Amino acid sequence: MITDTIALTDHHCHGVVDADLDRPRFERLLGEGPRGTFDSALGLAVRRFCAPVLDLPAHAEPDEYLNRRAELGWREVTTRLLRGAGVTRWLVDTGCCPEPDGDPGASSFTVPVHPGARHRIGVDSPAIDPGSPFVARRDAQLARFRELSGGAVDEVVRLEQVAEYVIAQRRHSPTLFAEVENALRERAAHAVAFKTVAAYRCGLDFPLVDSPPAALTPEHRIADPHLIGWLIGLGVRLGAELGLPLQFHTGFGDRDLRLDHADPLLLTDFLRATSEGGPTVVLLHCWPFHRQASYLAHVFDHVRIDLGLTIPYIGARAGSVLAETLELVPFRSLCYSSDGFGLPELHYLGAMLWRRGIGRLVDEWIADDAITVADAETLVSAVASENARRIYPSAGGTANRP
Repeated sequence: MITDTIALTDHHCHGVVDADLDRPRFERLLGEGPRGTFDSALGLAVRRFCAPVLDLPAHAEPDEYLNRRAELGWREVTTRLLRGAGVTRWLVDTGCCPEPDGDPGASSFTVPVHPGARHRIGVDSPAIDPGSPFVARRDAQLARFRELSGGAVDEVVRLEQVAEYVIAQRRHSPTLFAEVENALRERAAHAVAFKTVAAYRCGLDFPLVDSPPAALTPEHRIADPHLIGWLIGLGVRLGAELGLPLQFHTGFGDRDLRLDHADPLLLTDFLRATSEGGPTVVLLHCWPFHRQASYLAHVFDHVRIDLGLTIPYIGARAGSVLAETLELVPFRSLCYSSDGFGLPELHYLGAMLWRRGIGRLVDEWIADDAITVADAETLVSAVASENARRIYPSAGGTANRP
Protein backbone atom coordinates (compact mmCIF):
# COMPACT_ATOMS: atom_id res chain seq x y z
CA MET A 1 0.00 0.00 0.00
CA ILE A 2 1.15 3.55 -0.65
CA THR A 3 0.84 4.26 3.09
CA ASP A 4 3.35 1.63 4.20
CA THR A 5 6.48 3.77 4.36
CA ILE A 6 5.22 7.35 4.41
CA ALA A 7 6.51 9.44 7.32
CA LEU A 8 3.90 10.82 9.72
CA THR A 9 3.55 13.94 11.85
CA ASP A 10 1.61 13.09 15.01
CA HIS A 11 0.16 16.51 15.69
CA HIS A 12 -1.37 15.65 19.07
CA CYS A 13 -0.22 13.10 21.62
CA HIS A 14 0.90 12.76 25.23
CA GLY A 15 3.81 11.23 27.08
CA VAL A 16 4.33 7.62 28.11
CA VAL A 17 4.64 5.90 31.48
CA ASP A 18 8.32 5.41 32.31
CA ALA A 19 7.85 2.31 34.43
CA ASP A 20 7.07 -1.38 34.06
CA LEU A 21 3.38 -2.17 34.45
CA ASP A 22 1.56 -5.17 35.85
CA ARG A 23 -1.71 -6.26 34.28
CA PRO A 24 -4.08 -4.06 36.33
CA ARG A 25 -2.02 -0.93 35.69
CA PHE A 26 -1.57 -1.77 32.01
CA GLU A 27 -5.28 -2.43 31.49
CA ARG A 28 -6.16 0.78 33.32
CA LEU A 29 -4.58 2.59 30.36
CA LEU A 30 -6.52 0.52 27.80
CA GLY A 31 -9.63 2.62 28.24
CA GLU A 32 -11.06 6.00 29.19
CA GLY A 33 -12.87 4.72 32.28
CA PRO A 34 -11.39 3.66 35.62
CA ARG A 35 -10.63 0.22 34.17
CA GLY A 36 -9.75 -0.78 30.63
CA THR A 37 -9.59 -4.34 29.37
CA PHE A 38 -7.96 -6.60 26.83
CA ASP A 39 -11.51 -7.73 26.07
CA SER A 40 -12.11 -4.87 23.63
CA ALA A 41 -11.34 -3.74 20.10
CA LEU A 42 -8.28 -1.95 21.45
CA GLY A 43 -7.16 -5.02 23.39
CA LEU A 44 -7.48 -7.18 20.29
CA ALA A 45 -5.42 -4.66 18.32
CA VAL A 46 -2.64 -4.71 20.93
CA ARG A 47 -2.47 -8.51 20.76
CA ARG A 48 -2.65 -8.61 16.95
CA PHE A 49 -0.35 -5.76 15.94
CA CYS A 50 1.89 -4.90 18.90
CA ALA A 51 2.82 -8.47 19.83
CA PRO A 52 5.02 -8.99 16.71
CA VAL A 53 6.94 -5.81 17.56
CA LEU A 54 7.91 -7.55 20.81
CA ASP A 55 8.94 -10.75 18.95
CA LEU A 56 5.70 -12.58 19.77
CA PRO A 57 3.25 -14.23 17.39
CA ALA A 58 0.22 -12.20 16.38
CA HIS A 59 -2.74 -12.67 18.75
CA ALA A 60 -0.51 -13.56 21.70
CA GLU A 61 -2.51 -14.09 24.87
CA PRO A 62 -2.62 -11.10 27.26
CA ASP A 63 -0.46 -12.69 29.94
CA GLU A 64 2.08 -13.83 27.35
CA TYR A 65 2.20 -10.30 25.97
CA LEU A 66 2.66 -8.71 29.39
CA ASN A 67 5.31 -11.23 30.42
CA ARG A 68 7.30 -10.41 27.30
CA ARG A 69 6.78 -6.70 27.94
CA ALA A 70 8.20 -7.11 31.45
CA GLU A 71 11.10 -9.19 30.16
CA LEU A 72 12.12 -6.48 27.68
CA GLY A 73 11.51 -3.63 30.12
CA TRP A 74 9.52 -0.45 29.57
CA ARG A 75 12.37 1.44 27.89
CA GLU A 76 13.02 -1.17 25.19
CA VAL A 77 9.28 -1.68 24.59
CA THR A 78 8.67 2.05 24.31
CA THR A 79 11.60 2.55 21.95
CA ARG A 80 10.46 -0.27 19.66
CA LEU A 81 6.85 0.92 19.51
CA LEU A 82 7.48 4.65 19.14
CA ARG A 83 10.14 4.19 16.49
CA GLY A 84 8.07 1.52 14.77
CA ALA A 85 5.25 4.02 14.28
CA GLY A 86 7.15 5.78 11.51
CA VAL A 87 6.51 9.22 13.01
CA THR A 88 9.19 11.85 12.39
CA ARG A 89 7.59 14.68 14.38
CA TRP A 90 5.52 14.55 17.57
CA LEU A 91 3.54 17.45 19.04
CA VAL A 92 3.15 16.64 22.74
CA ASP A 93 0.47 18.07 25.02
CA THR A 94 2.32 18.56 28.32
CA GLY A 95 -0.84 19.54 30.19
CA CYS A 96 -1.55 15.97 31.25
CA CYS A 97 1.26 13.53 32.01
CA PRO A 98 0.64 9.83 32.74
CA GLU A 99 1.60 8.17 35.99
CA PRO A 100 1.88 4.39 36.57
CA ASP A 101 -0.64 4.37 39.41
CA GLY A 102 -2.88 7.27 38.41
CA ASP A 103 -6.09 7.71 36.45
CA PRO A 104 -5.69 8.06 32.68
CA GLY A 105 -6.39 11.76 33.02
CA ALA A 106 -4.29 12.45 36.09
CA SER A 107 -1.27 14.70 36.04
CA SER A 108 2.32 14.00 36.94
CA PHE A 109 2.25 16.70 39.56
CA THR A 110 -0.29 19.23 40.76
CA VAL A 111 -0.44 22.78 41.95
CA PRO A 112 0.81 22.61 45.55
CA VAL A 113 -1.86 24.86 47.04
CA HIS A 114 -4.63 22.95 45.28
CA PRO A 115 -3.95 19.25 45.80
CA GLY A 116 -7.09 18.27 43.88
CA ALA A 117 -6.05 19.96 40.65
CA ARG A 118 -5.65 17.51 37.80
CA HIS A 119 -3.46 19.46 35.40
CA ARG A 120 0.25 20.04 35.29
CA ILE A 121 1.76 23.24 36.50
CA GLY A 122 2.28 26.05 34.00
CA VAL A 123 6.01 25.80 34.44
CA ASP A 124 7.01 29.01 32.65
CA SER A 125 4.50 31.31 34.38
CA PRO A 126 6.00 34.33 36.18
CA ALA A 127 5.60 32.79 39.64
CA ILE A 128 7.78 29.78 38.80
CA ASP A 129 11.53 29.75 39.19
CA PRO A 130 13.06 28.49 35.92
CA GLY A 131 15.32 26.32 38.03
CA SER A 132 12.45 24.67 39.90
CA PRO A 133 11.83 20.90 39.79
CA PHE A 134 8.60 21.57 37.89
CA VAL A 135 10.50 23.12 34.98
CA ALA A 136 13.04 20.31 35.11
CA ARG A 137 10.32 17.67 35.02
CA ARG A 138 8.54 19.22 32.03
CA ASP A 139 11.83 19.51 30.15
CA ALA A 140 12.77 15.96 31.14
CA GLN A 141 9.44 14.64 29.85
CA LEU A 142 9.99 16.17 26.41
CA ALA A 143 13.66 15.18 26.32
CA ARG A 144 12.82 11.59 27.26
CA PHE A 145 10.15 11.37 24.58
CA ARG A 146 12.61 12.77 22.04
CA GLU A 147 15.23 10.18 23.03
CA LEU A 148 12.82 7.23 22.98
CA SER A 149 11.06 8.15 19.75
CA GLY A 150 14.08 9.29 17.77
CA GLY A 151 11.97 12.06 16.25
CA ALA A 152 11.49 15.80 16.57
CA VAL A 153 9.36 16.76 19.58
CA ASP A 154 7.50 20.05 20.12
CA GLU A 155 5.16 21.24 22.86
CA VAL A 156 1.43 21.99 22.82
CA VAL A 157 0.50 24.34 25.69
CA ARG A 158 -2.80 23.85 27.49
CA LEU A 159 -4.54 27.15 28.26
CA GLU A 160 -6.24 25.94 31.44
CA GLN A 161 -3.00 24.54 32.86
CA VAL A 162 -1.20 27.87 32.67
CA ALA A 163 -4.16 29.91 33.91
CA GLU A 164 -4.76 27.60 36.87
CA TYR A 165 -1.22 27.93 38.11
CA VAL A 166 -1.10 31.71 37.79
CA ILE A 167 -4.48 32.06 39.50
CA ALA A 168 -3.44 29.72 42.32
CA GLN A 169 -0.30 31.77 42.96
CA ARG A 170 -1.58 35.28 42.23
CA ARG A 171 -5.31 35.20 42.89
CA HIS A 172 -5.36 38.56 44.71
CA SER A 173 -3.06 40.40 42.34
CA PRO A 174 -4.69 43.49 40.74
CA THR A 175 -2.96 42.51 37.47
CA LEU A 176 -3.94 38.84 37.62
CA PHE A 177 -5.36 38.52 34.11
CA ALA A 178 -2.47 40.41 32.55
CA GLU A 179 -0.18 37.95 34.32
CA VAL A 180 -2.11 35.05 32.78
CA GLU A 181 -1.52 36.57 29.36
CA ASN A 182 2.17 37.11 30.10
CA ALA A 183 2.54 33.51 31.23
CA LEU A 184 0.91 32.24 28.05
CA ARG A 185 3.19 34.41 25.96
CA GLU A 186 6.22 32.97 27.74
CA ARG A 187 5.04 29.40 27.20
CA ALA A 188 4.16 30.14 23.58
CA ALA A 189 7.75 31.16 22.87
CA HIS A 190 8.72 27.47 23.05
CA ALA A 191 5.52 25.90 21.70
CA VAL A 192 3.77 25.20 18.41
CA ALA A 193 0.11 25.34 19.47
CA PHE A 194 -2.36 26.13 22.23
CA LYS A 195 -4.99 23.68 23.42
CA THR A 196 -8.19 23.96 25.45
CA VAL A 197 -10.10 21.30 27.35
CA ALA A 198 -13.24 23.44 27.64
CA ALA A 199 -15.29 20.37 26.69
CA TYR A 200 -14.36 18.88 30.08
CA ARG A 201 -14.86 22.05 32.08
CA CYS A 202 -18.06 23.74 30.92
CA GLY A 203 -18.80 22.28 27.51
CA LEU A 204 -18.23 23.68 24.04
CA ASP A 205 -21.12 26.14 24.25
CA PHE A 206 -19.02 28.56 26.33
CA PRO A 207 -19.89 32.27 26.08
CA LEU A 208 -17.96 34.48 23.67
CA VAL A 209 -16.66 37.24 25.94
CA ASP A 210 -13.93 39.87 25.65
CA SER A 211 -13.37 40.59 29.34
CA PRO A 212 -12.52 38.35 32.30
CA PRO A 213 -15.03 37.84 35.12
CA ALA A 214 -15.31 40.51 37.78
CA ALA A 215 -14.71 37.94 40.53
CA LEU A 216 -13.21 34.46 40.77
CA THR A 217 -14.87 31.55 42.52
CA PRO A 218 -12.34 29.50 44.51
CA GLU A 219 -11.98 26.13 42.78
CA HIS A 220 -9.32 23.52 42.20
CA ARG A 221 -9.66 23.74 38.45
CA ILE A 222 -11.19 26.31 36.15
CA ALA A 223 -14.80 25.48 35.29
CA ASP A 224 -16.53 28.88 35.25
CA PRO A 225 -17.96 29.35 31.73
CA HIS A 226 -17.23 33.09 31.69
CA LEU A 227 -13.59 32.55 32.66
CA ILE A 228 -13.23 29.71 30.14
CA GLY A 229 -14.76 31.90 27.43
CA TRP A 230 -12.35 34.73 28.22
CA LEU A 231 -9.38 32.35 28.30
CA ILE A 232 -10.29 30.88 24.90
CA GLY A 233 -10.69 34.42 23.55
CA LEU A 234 -7.19 35.14 24.83
CA GLY A 235 -5.95 32.00 23.12
CA VAL A 236 -7.57 33.16 19.88
CA ARG A 237 -5.94 36.58 20.10
CA LEU A 238 -2.49 35.22 20.95
CA GLY A 239 -2.78 32.41 18.43
CA ALA A 240 -3.61 34.84 15.63
CA GLU A 241 -0.79 37.16 16.66
CA LEU A 242 1.86 34.47 17.10
CA GLY A 243 0.80 32.11 14.34
CA LEU A 244 -0.18 29.25 16.67
CA PRO A 245 -3.22 27.01 16.04
CA LEU A 246 -5.77 26.49 18.80
CA GLN A 247 -6.67 22.86 19.45
CA PHE A 248 -10.01 21.83 21.01
CA HIS A 249 -10.80 18.51 22.61
CA THR A 250 -14.07 17.33 21.04
CA GLY A 251 -15.89 14.02 21.16
CA PHE A 252 -15.31 11.18 23.56
CA GLY A 253 -12.93 11.16 26.49
CA ASP A 254 -12.82 10.00 30.09
CA ARG A 255 -15.78 10.05 32.46
CA ASP A 256 -15.20 13.65 33.57
CA LEU A 257 -16.73 14.54 30.21
CA ARG A 258 -20.40 15.03 29.31
CA LEU A 259 -20.36 13.70 25.76
CA ASP A 260 -23.33 15.82 24.66
CA HIS A 261 -21.34 18.90 25.72
CA ALA A 262 -18.41 17.87 23.49
CA ASP A 263 -20.23 17.93 20.13
CA PRO A 264 -18.15 20.20 17.87
CA LEU A 265 -21.35 21.65 16.38
CA LEU A 266 -21.61 23.62 19.62
CA LEU A 267 -18.63 25.63 18.32
CA THR A 268 -20.52 26.91 15.27
CA ASP A 269 -20.98 30.48 16.56
CA PHE A 270 -17.38 30.55 17.81
CA LEU A 271 -16.13 29.44 14.39
CA ARG A 272 -18.19 32.12 12.66
CA ALA A 273 -16.71 34.72 15.00
CA THR A 274 -13.12 33.59 14.34
CA SER A 275 -13.41 32.90 10.60
CA GLU A 276 -11.85 36.25 9.69
CA GLY A 277 -8.52 37.02 11.32
CA GLY A 278 -8.56 34.19 13.84
CA PRO A 279 -6.05 31.36 14.18
CA THR A 280 -6.42 27.92 12.69
CA VAL A 281 -8.83 25.93 14.88
CA VAL A 282 -8.14 22.21 15.21
CA LEU A 283 -10.91 19.85 16.35
CA LEU A 284 -9.33 16.82 18.02
CA HIS A 285 -10.64 13.23 18.20
CA CYS A 286 -14.24 14.08 17.19
CA TRP A 287 -15.81 10.57 17.41
CA PRO A 288 -18.76 9.94 17.45
CA PHE A 289 -19.17 13.42 15.94
CA HIS A 290 -16.64 12.93 13.13
CA ARG A 291 -19.23 13.63 10.46
CA GLN A 292 -20.25 16.84 12.22
CA ALA A 293 -16.60 17.86 12.44
CA SER A 294 -16.17 17.09 8.74
CA TYR A 295 -19.06 19.41 7.99
CA LEU A 296 -17.47 22.21 10.03
CA ALA A 297 -14.17 21.80 8.18
CA HIS A 298 -16.15 21.83 4.94
CA VAL A 299 -17.81 25.19 5.62
CA PHE A 300 -15.05 26.97 7.62
CA ASP A 301 -11.70 27.39 5.88
CA HIS A 302 -9.80 27.86 9.15
CA VAL A 303 -10.91 24.54 10.67
CA ARG A 304 -8.84 21.37 10.68
CA ILE A 305 -9.83 18.04 12.23
CA ASP A 306 -8.37 14.70 13.21
CA LEU A 307 -9.59 11.36 14.56
CA GLY A 308 -6.95 10.98 17.26
CA LEU A 309 -7.56 8.26 19.82
CA THR A 310 -10.57 7.06 17.82
CA ILE A 311 -8.29 5.06 15.51
CA PRO A 312 -6.53 2.84 18.08
CA TYR A 313 -9.64 2.49 20.24
CA ILE A 314 -11.91 1.17 17.48
CA GLY A 315 -9.27 -1.17 16.11
CA ALA A 316 -10.47 -3.10 13.08
CA ARG A 317 -13.19 -0.50 12.39
CA ALA A 318 -10.68 2.31 11.83
CA GLY A 319 -11.05 2.16 8.06
CA SER A 320 -14.81 2.61 8.26
CA VAL A 321 -14.55 5.77 10.36
CA LEU A 322 -11.84 7.15 8.10
CA ALA A 323 -14.13 6.56 5.12
CA GLU A 324 -17.01 8.36 6.85
CA THR A 325 -14.77 11.30 7.72
CA LEU A 326 -13.50 11.62 4.15
CA GLU A 327 -17.05 11.78 2.80
CA LEU A 328 -17.13 15.55 3.29
CA VAL A 329 -13.94 16.92 4.82
CA PRO A 330 -11.62 18.73 2.39
CA PHE A 331 -8.48 16.64 2.10
CA ARG A 332 -6.40 19.68 3.11
CA SER A 333 -8.31 19.86 6.42
CA LEU A 334 -7.65 16.39 7.87
CA CYS A 335 -4.53 15.76 9.98
CA TYR A 336 -3.07 12.63 11.53
CA SER A 337 -2.70 12.13 15.27
CA SER A 338 -2.67 9.19 17.67
CA ASP A 339 -3.53 11.00 20.92
CA GLY A 340 -1.38 8.28 22.46
CA PHE A 341 -1.33 8.52 26.26
CA GLY A 342 0.58 6.43 28.77
CA LEU A 343 1.07 3.29 26.68
CA PRO A 344 3.36 3.48 23.64
CA GLU A 345 1.08 0.82 22.18
CA LEU A 346 -1.46 3.62 21.57
CA HIS A 347 1.05 5.75 19.67
CA TYR A 348 2.03 2.72 17.58
CA LEU A 349 -1.51 1.53 16.91
CA GLY A 350 -2.67 5.00 15.95
CA ALA A 351 -0.06 5.08 13.18
CA MET A 352 -0.34 1.45 12.09
CA LEU A 353 -4.15 1.36 11.95
CA TRP A 354 -4.24 4.73 10.18
CA ARG A 355 -1.87 3.41 7.51
CA ARG A 356 -3.90 0.24 7.17
CA GLY A 357 -7.28 1.96 7.08
CA ILE A 358 -6.54 4.81 4.69
CA GLY A 359 -4.31 2.56 2.55
CA ARG A 360 -7.11 0.07 1.98
CA LEU A 361 -9.55 2.88 1.33
CA VAL A 362 -7.51 4.57 -1.40
CA ASP A 363 -6.73 1.16 -2.91
CA GLU A 364 -10.49 0.62 -3.25
CA TRP A 365 -10.90 4.05 -4.82
CA ILE A 366 -8.08 3.32 -7.28
CA ALA A 367 -9.63 -0.04 -8.19
CA ASP A 368 -13.00 1.67 -8.78
CA ASP A 369 -11.31 4.38 -10.89
CA ALA A 370 -12.57 7.00 -8.39
CA ILE A 371 -9.06 8.43 -7.98
CA THR A 372 -5.74 8.28 -9.79
CA VAL A 373 -2.64 6.87 -8.16
CA ALA A 374 -1.08 10.35 -8.25
CA ASP A 375 -4.08 11.93 -6.55
CA ALA A 376 -4.16 9.13 -3.96
CA GLU A 377 -0.52 9.74 -3.14
CA THR A 378 -1.21 13.47 -2.76
CA LEU A 379 -4.16 12.79 -0.43
CA VAL A 380 -2.19 10.39 1.76
CA SER A 381 0.82 12.72 1.94
CA ALA A 382 -1.41 15.65 2.91
CA VAL A 383 -3.06 13.85 5.82
CA ALA A 384 0.15 12.12 6.92
CA SER A 385 2.19 15.29 7.39
CA GLU A 386 1.77 18.07 4.84
CA ASN A 387 -1.42 19.51 6.35
CA ALA A 388 0.24 19.70 9.76
CA ARG A 389 3.38 21.24 8.28
CA ARG A 390 1.28 24.05 6.80
CA ILE A 391 -0.43 25.04 10.05
CA TYR A 392 2.15 24.40 12.79
CA PRO A 393 5.36 26.43 13.04
CA SER A 394 8.62 24.61 12.78
CA ALA A 395 10.82 24.67 15.86
CA GLY A 396 11.67 28.33 16.32
CA GLY A 397 10.02 29.19 13.00
CA THR A 398 6.64 29.87 11.45
CA ALA A 399 3.96 27.80 9.80
CA ASN A 400 4.12 27.45 6.04
CA ARG A 401 0.52 28.42 5.39
CA PRO A 402 -0.85 28.23 1.85
